Amino acid sequence: MKKVFSFLKPYKLFIIVAYTLTVLELVAELLLPFFLGKMINDGVVKENIDHIIMWGSIMIGLSIFTFVAGVLNSFFASHTSSHFAYDIREALFKKIQSFSFRLLSLYPTSSLMTRFTNDIRQIQNTVFMGLRIMVKAPLLVIGGVVMAFIVNARLALIFLVTVPLLIAFILWVLKKASRLFNNVQKHVDSVNRVMQENLSGMRLVKAFLRRDHEQNRFIEANTDLALSTRKAFRFVEASMPILLFVMNLSLVFILWYGNKQTLAGTTNVGDVVAIVNYALRVAMAISMFTFIILAFSRMKASSERLSDVLTVEVNPIDEEETQMPAAIKNGAISFKNVSFMYPNTDNYVLDHVTFSVEPKEKLAIIGSTGSGKTSLFQLLPRLYDAETGNILFDDEPIESFTLSGLRRSIGYVPQNPLLFSGSIFDNIAWGKEHATQEDVEQAARDAQIHELIAGLSEGYQTRVGQKGVNLSGGQKQRISIARALIRQPKILMLDDSTSALDLATEARLLEALHTYDCTTLIITQKIATAIKADRILLMDQGQILAHGTHDALLDQSELYRLIVASQFGKEHVYGT
Repeated sequence: MKKVFSFLKPYKLFIIVAYTLTVLELVAELLLPFFLGKMINDGVVKENIDHIIMWGSIMIGLSIFTFVAGVLNSFFASHTSSHFAYDIREALFKKIQSFSFRLLSLYPTSSLMTRFTNDIRQIQNTVFMGLRIMVKAPLLVIGGVVMAFIVNARLALIFLVTVPLLIAFILWVLKKASRLFNNVQKHVDSVNRVMQENLSGMRLVKAFLRRDHEQNRFIEANTDLALSTRKAFRFVEASMPILLFVMNLSLVFILWYGNKQTLAGTTNVGDVVAIVNYALRVAMAISMFTFIILAFSRMKASSERLSDVLTVEVNPIDEEETQMPAAIKNGAISFKNVSFMYPNTDNYVLDHVTFSVEPKEKLAIIGSTGSGKTSLFQLLPRLYDAETGNILFDDEPIESFTLSGLRRSIGYVPQNPLLFSGSIFDNIAWGKEHATQEDVEQAARDAQIHELIAGLSEGYQTRVGQKGVNLSGGQKQRISIARALIRQPKILMLDDSTSALDLATEARLLEALHTYDCTTLIITQKIATAIKADRILLMDQGQILAHGTHDALLDQSELYRLIVASQFGKEHVYGT
């Protein structure tokens, strides 16, 4: 919680002003019953119209002052809470952007989205309430009791019994409610996760006729959320009748004892009315505690979840040091006994991998699903770090490069191309800051997508649907390749990024890559594509089985011969 509320520091002045207005509003409100008692004793009972007008005018003035102070307090509270939430969102987004893939795997997307929306909103609302009524309510209780003793100590003695009991009860409710609302937020994560999976996979759900199955999944998650929410709200709401019951008993005692004292002539009627008013204000303030407990409990659970993300340690691998190379210059790559496993797993997906690639060389990587090809790619831009071994660029350890310099030198096209909302131009230019129209068109030409884009009614300004829903798989792949080419990278990584292209288009694309001054790594399942590379890397179960040219692998590897035979026929391998 301390980390989250540190974001309030820039707004100290606004908070001070808001609390000053709260105190002034509270003082004016506490004086009203006191002056009412004076008006009754000095004016009504004695039938003195001058005192009635005097005290009445003072009360009207205080009421107007209270109203103005309340409006101004709401303004400062709203300003502070909204800007506070803005700062947390910005810090949270920046923090998540710095996460490695290892850290991202610990926080599901649905959970992060809940933190961005629901959790921050809960805290924002609580900060607003904190500047508006959270402080005012307990101060009103304390001030009401103090003023009651000033008016008539004997009638006010009942508060010494009831108020401490109520405070102890409220603290117990707060502690238990915090745990209940923490559980609620976890169920919100579950609902968001199911919703996210269904919205992103709606086509697949319809194609497989799994609507009923997915609906049952959602009902189950939604039911759990409803039950946990109901349990938490019922517990907090159940405290309200208990609080009011105790306060109403106090009020009944004050009326009974006050009437008795008035008849005996030891207490004025105005004093009884004033203390009844203070009792009503204390009861009203205590009734607010239900909402305060509710808001504070949810805020506590939400702030802990946000603090968990904001305080997580990020490996400071992006320190800009003068002795570190700014970027890769030539594009040579070396893996030396590199091993790697994913977080929270026990099996190595890469096991003592050793190979090298010369500058401007084209290396094709082939192998069965799960052989470690994509995992190898993810180590190059340091999306993950290797467990053991060394990765070198231009004979320099990967750790010696700044993270920004390293990634600026790499053009990466992932296995599943991701397009962002916006135009086709925006998606290609996304790969390079300040990209010009000429840069975008040249990258599109080399990616073999320019003619198709030019034929569209809006050309490069054609809007891309969510995740490229209005484009085919091959079109999305070529736009993603153009986005990587526009960077003019020293290392180009294509992770099975030509799988949806026909052979002719793919051939033109590979030919266009010869004009780029970069080392190219291509993960592919097509032997026809691998043959066009300078060398081929054959992987299986995280290890390198063979490394060399097409002809060399035909001589060295039985597995490679089987792969070639499955795609071209046995006669191509064995000559029969």
